[in-house]
Amino acid sequence: MSVPELLNHVLHTDLPRSVQIFAPELVLCVTIIALLLVRMLKWHHKFPTSWVALFGTLAAFVGVFAQFMYMKTGGELPQMRELFEFWGLTQAGVGTAGEYFTGLLVHDPFAVFFRLGLVLFLVLVQALTILTGIPDQEDGQDFYTLMIGATIGMMLACGANNLLMLFMAVEMMSVPSYAMVGFLKGRRLSSEAALKYVVYGAGIAGVMVYGVSLLAGVLGTLSIPELGSRFELLMGDQPFSLTNPTAVATALGIMLVVVGLAFKLSLVPFHFWCPDAFEGASAEVGGFLSVASKAAAFALLVRFALAFQGSGEAIQTLCLIFGISLGVVSCLSMTLGNLAAYTQTNLKRLLAYSTIAHAGYMVMAISALMVLLSGSADPVDSAACVEGLMYYIAVYLFMNLTAFAVVAFVRNETYREDIEAYNGLSAGGPMTKLLCFCLLIAFVSLVGLPPMGGFFGKFAIFASALKAGSVHWFLWVVLAIGGLNTVFSLFYYLKVLRAVFILPSADESRTVEIPGFNGAYVALITLPILALGMSWVMGDLTATAHDVAAYLFH
Repeated sequence: MSVPELLNHVLHTDLPRSVQIFAPELVLCVTIIALLLVRMLKWHHKFPTSWVALFGTLAAFVGVFAQFMYMKTGGELPQMRELFEFWGLTQAGVGTAGEYFTGLLVHDPFAVFFRLGLVLFLVLVQALTILTGIPDQEDGQDFYTLMIGATIGMMLACGANNLLMLFMAVEMMSVPSYAMVGFLKGRRLSSEAALKYVVYGAGIAGVMVYGVSLLAGVLGTLSIPELGSRFELLMGDQPFSLTNPTAVATALGIMLVVVGLAFKLSLVPFHFWCPDAFEGASAEVGGFLSVASKAAAFALLVRFALAFQGSGEAIQTLCLIFGISLGVVSCLSMTLGNLAAYTQTNLKRLLAYSTIAHAGYMVMAISALMVLLSGSADPVDSAACVEGLMYYIAVYLFMNLTAFAVVAFVRNETYREDIEAYNGLSAGGPMTKLLCFCLLIAFVSLVGLPPMGGFFGKFAIFASALKAGSVHWFLWVVLAIGGLNTVFSLFYYLKVLRAVFILPSADESRTVEIPGFNGAYVALITLPILALGMSWVMGDLTATAHDVAAYLFH
């Protein structure tokens, strides 16, 4: 294709399609500009900037939802025809999976599913900040600009199709997070946590970009889907060996890139920033980081892992090494997270270690996926690993947000975040009792007990590990350690529930009274935990996750 023909294709075919797919992210960009203009023109004294952010995010959510339904139904949904037309959705654009922006990003059901979840979570977190009053009116536009900017980076990560886009997306969702952790100005703990996060993040970024340069230099491409085929081509009939420079350089590059993603996922031994950051940041920021960055990083890790699938002996050995290594990381993360959480006295720090443990459970699914791919497994079994991960992340969104929302609302009433502040909390008014009941549901689901949604998400991941054990026995070891850690986790969650429901309050003359809107909000985000464990919604999400995961192995 000549240069004029290529330019014509980009301007008249690729660009219009790319803009159509990228429209929700563009809406979020416009929202950021609107927030900055509100600050510049000093309109934030007249009306709350939080509503500007919420309105723009809701518009973006509607856009992604329209894309998701258009792809799911092929545009044949009369009830949403006007919405499809409003967003200008076409079969050649949103309706067709494939690369856009000249191959830097990829549009498919997997990317749209995660983008939809991220924008929904952003809406819920913004609603939480409006109810808690953090940030205040003076700092609102800065805070929401950072939060929306980080979310755009996360949405890019879900569809990254190029190693440079992978690195840029990780940095785009990381840099605003550093500022959000230190947003509580004047608090030594917050500033210290932000500084640690920045220093560790800068070091990890250097490691990650070196891994990207290694892969690009050895394999001769930046395109993620081509990495596996290039590796097979270079290896030929040679077996994977530590004496082969191509094999060693590729394995090292993969390891360095995965280190960067493990940092975002707070996996052991790259978890050191997480407890300090969560304790120093506000509960609202902790809740945002514990779910949103994890979901985006897992979507990116799945795409990166699937690039290295093939039928050759060398690449299957590479997949097996990759899978077993992630299995070791999974065991370490689950065990350290659960054991360390038991000794904590600050509830945010306890939830940080809980997040580390749950990242370990979730990475078990990708470990099982890579081990299955190393044995030329049935695509149905491989898709089941991704399906289980997607279900777990969907439930985890509501479980963790409920826990952090309770922390934020109780903090506003007691000005404390230690577990002792929860002693006798259930003795409060009706809304306080509702809050305690919602916390009970969230914790039971986080443990993974039936009939909550967390049980079925964890069961799906454990089932994939059990299946992968038939390819390599080590996954059965990972599964056994996962089961033991589920038992361990019960103790520290019960410690908090004991304080809430059994222990008497230090000051029995004063009970905690939660405002009605706050109680209603927590009840609203708790309902999906129940629905995803004991209603028809469970079947719908399972079917959707199955279809989306199956597309990756189509």
